[in-house]
Amino acid sequence: MGLSLTEREMILHDMRPCQEATVPALAYLGDSVLEVCVRTYLVAERGLTTSAHLNREALTFVRATAQSQAMERIQPWLTEEEAAIYRRGRNTGHTQVPRSASVAEYRRATGMEALFGYLSLGGQYDRIQALFRLGYGLDGGDAPGGVASDTDRSQKNLEE
Repeated sequence: MGLSLTEREMILHDMRPCQEATVPALAYLGDSVLEVCVRTYLVAERGLTTSAHLNREALTFVRATAQSQAMERIQPWLTEEEAAIYRRGRNTGHTQVPRSASVAEYRRATGMEALFGYLSLGGQYDRIQALFRLGYGLDGGDAPGGVASDTDRSQKNLEE
């Protein structure tokens, strides 16, 4: 028999993602988190309705090359903790790299997936959405609302 939603929420809430989840597990979870972000965006905001259009457009987001580019846009806005998780994911051993991406691109994509998996385990869904939108340029600006780096926070504290 499966766990109820409340039981699953309690388990996820009690997890200490950084200490207890391995990098491959974080990347595995993050891959699905990114997939849900992409699918939600394509259906809810782009209004795509056919599976052919949805699958074709989703590929433009989930390829390692696209994730790598998104991660480059996100990286300056990460907190120290998030940057550490990203580096752990990026630096994990890779035995198979797809032909469509370089080793560096694949490593950045894996780091992004680990970061999103970590944020999901921590219940930081607003942060996931903010970083997703920033990475893929969905809000137009350099740093949409809800995305502030440690440097931004430090500067704000100095000004107050």
